[in-house]
Amino acid sequence: MPIHTSLTDLFASQHLDGVMVATSNSLHVENGLDCVEHSVPVLVEKPISNSVEEAIRLAEAASAANVPLLVGHHRRHSLILAKAREIVQGGSLGQVVAVVGSSLFYKLDHYFDEGPWRREVGGGPILINMIHEVDVLRWLCGEIVAVQAFSSNETRGFPVEDTAAINLRFAGGALGTFLLSDTAASARSWEQTSPENSGYAHYTDEDCYPIPGTRGSLAIPTMRLKVYAGERSWSEPFHEDTIGVDWANPRAAARALLLHYSRRDGTSRHRVGGGSNTARHASNPRGRRSRKIGGFAAYTEHSDNDGRGGEVSCTYLCCKVQI
Repeated sequence: MPIHTSLTDLFASQHLDGVMVATSNSLHVENGLDCVEHSVPVLVEKPISNSVEEAIRLAEAASAANVPLLVGHHRRHSLILAKAREIVQGGSLGQVVAVVGSSLFYKLDHYFDEGPWRREVGGGPILINMIHEVDVLRWLCGEIVAVQAFSSNETRGFPVEDTAAINLRFAGGALGTFLLSDTAASARSWEQTSPENSGYAHYTDEDCYPIPGTRGSLAIPTMRLKVYAGERSWSEPFHEDTIGVDWANPRAAARALLLHYSRRDGTSRHRVGGGSNTARHASNPRGRRSRKIGGFAAYTEHSDNDGRGGEVSCTYLCCKVQI
């Protein structure tokens, strides 16, 4: 794996068709702007920025330069969530009344030792994890128009939060609640309830997004559907069904999309406009800037067909940082 001391050196060393930025949160905009300056399509890991203002700055720069800029909200490629969205939007549940979400899990101590920036403002579970949940909720239930929240760092004692309780109001009138914690011994997170990531234990009886409507409810990701067949009353039985869905790793589809965009065509499910709106609901504007102490490590993934008879390469970028 080649090591470079700066993005400038990386770009000078080889022609790149695309870059995926997976550095610490506070470097996303800086690295993204470097890619835009060199006219290289870029997929920036979520969150696009620690602040809405910086996210907009990067988005505007990419737009002005006509450089494809994507955000790593890979769950937009989930076949489970795509089917859930089809059911919700298809009216099977009636009018959506509410959503009750959870992302409860326990992160090991070495996770924070390997990335000390995760202990600091801008590196907590709101911007690392909750930002995925906000994106999913917006995709399933529509735009969020109001937010109330409590956060706490009581358990870990870091400067950044470890737990948050959130109330949401959606543009269509539905209300939502969400409970987030990276210090909770629980299986109610997307990684543990869905089968899409084999790196996590999987609990087939757990859900993390129950969505009730006026005619029925859908539990995600088990896809257990309960709908009134006749009169709607809590004294009447539901017709129950479990919707079968094929599944695959959505990260592979996200990487393929960057390779696709490196050919300057296609339509994105996780375009930067959506990423900046998601950041608006989940960002902390007081993120600290990281100081690079290591080199950039880059590796390249190849596609044997760029649509023009040639090869496309996409370089993935990470670096060591210190707060």
